[in-house]
Amino acid sequence: MTGELPAQPVIHEVNTRVWLREIAARTGRGTGLGDVPKDAWDEITPHGVDAVWLMGVWERSPEGRAIALRDPQLRAAFSRAVPGIHDEEIAGSPYCIRRYEVDASLGGAAGLAGARAELDRRGVGLLLDHVPNHVAPDSPWATEHPEYFVRGGAADVRREPDAYLSVGGNVLARGRDPFFPPWPDVVQLNAFAPELRAATTDVLSRIGDLCDGVRCDMAMLLTNDVFERTWSGLAGPRPREEFWPAVLSGVRGRHPGMTFVAEAYWDLEWALQHQGFDFCYDKRLYDRVLNESPEAVRQHLLADEGYQRGLVRFLENHDEPRAAHTMGAAKERAAAVLIATLPGATLWHEGQFTGRRTQLPVFLDRRPDEPADHELRAFHEQLLAAVHRSGMRTGRWRLLDCAGWPDNDTHRNLLAWCWQGPTGRFVTAVNLSGAPAQGRVRLPWPEAGSGTWALTGLFDGTRYERDAEELTGPGLYIALDGWGTHVLTVNPA
Repeated sequence: MTGELPAQPVIHEVNTRVWLREIAARTGRGTGLGDVPKDAWDEITPHGVDAVWLMGVWERSPEGRAIALRDPQLRAAFSRAVPGIHDEEIAGSPYCIRRYEVDASLGGAAGLAGARAELDRRGVGLLLDHVPNHVAPDSPWATEHPEYFVRGGAADVRREPDAYLSVGGNVLARGRDPFFPPWPDVVQLNAFAPELRAATTDVLSRIGDLCDGVRCDMAMLLTNDVFERTWSGLAGPRPREEFWPAVLSGVRGRHPGMTFVAEAYWDLEWALQHQGFDFCYDKRLYDRVLNESPEAVRQHLLADEGYQRGLVRFLENHDEPRAAHTMGAAKERAAAVLIATLPGATLWHEGQFTGRRTQLPVFLDRRPDEPADHELRAFHEQLLAAVHRSGMRTGRWRLLDCAGWPDNDTHRNLLAWCWQGPTGRFVTAVNLSGAPAQGRVRLPWPEAGSGTWALTGLFDGTRYERDAEELTGPGLYIALDGWGTHVLTVNPA
């Protein structure tokens, strides 16, 4: 897989340090990335996964770890997640990076190269992290390149010690976003500084030598509008060019097929796509599936197909609560079918397939033992494999209307869409409610003509035969129990 990822990749996020610790406990010997047994690689690359995101491989900051250990609120959060957690099991934040070097405790550069080779043998790509907004206060940049940072003066440190700190004779601003107080363990890079843009291009180019793609943390903070709003008057004049086009064009000169994923919020996904990102987090869909009505989800899916192909669909990640905690089992399965059959990239989180419920702070190396839901894992593996084998997402996608009757408006809880392409025709229907729902879904294929068509369940092989004029006229009749789903292939009988 070394090279370009598929156009709509399925990504599996793995908390690297936690995963390696558990492998070591199972095998009885220390484990770096170069020592992972083959069966462990097989577990995180079930059929249908296109890329593994090894989260947290870079050298973490000793100073940032010390700050975390002194923070009573963080310590309380650590103990809630893992009762009895010990200091040696607190590694510090993977987003408080000292250097973009693979941590020696994980096997260093050689270990990562071995990991990439194992993934490549399975036809699976590798994603790594990049944090563009800030670095650790003990990063070599803080003393060697103060021009990369938002800076203040001695008076700022005295007046706002929570917002500034002295590093190597320079006063640097602590990292932040415009809506929250400064983060105590990082210092703020200056997105307007041409020196920082050049340095970021170099860092990402070097990361690109090691992997197939990068997930950029809080990428929207570096856009000119957001950065100016956050640091007005402190960062120098606003450049004519945006940060990301300047950086990504330079990186792609060296790695033209490298995939860039933006962690993005505040409805800036479209802007970041236009600034060069291949994919942006679809947090709106996550929120709507979790908390809003089926109609809100349907309205979200009315967006242009090209835009949706540049989104990352997910039900959890390391920043969100576990899906098994936020959703009942039936809703979780329905939501999984939904995101697996939509256009765009799909992100799954290690432990999601087995029903883990504890959202682990990223600072920690150990997570609590939780019983594995083997039926849930089998469901997810079947879902990913079946969608992958079908090739449906290589075609064109279209949202479909669901119609009902004057005395039955349960069709409002149904969502339906179709794919058509070189591997055939496919229809997905999801009841995004806990009550039974019925409706009709007109299929947009007038070329189907007349005669009988077979609709076959992609997962169980159940076969239905329907008249073509019904499918393209009044529409396919759908009746689903609460949180029920259909994923059907559609072919002449």
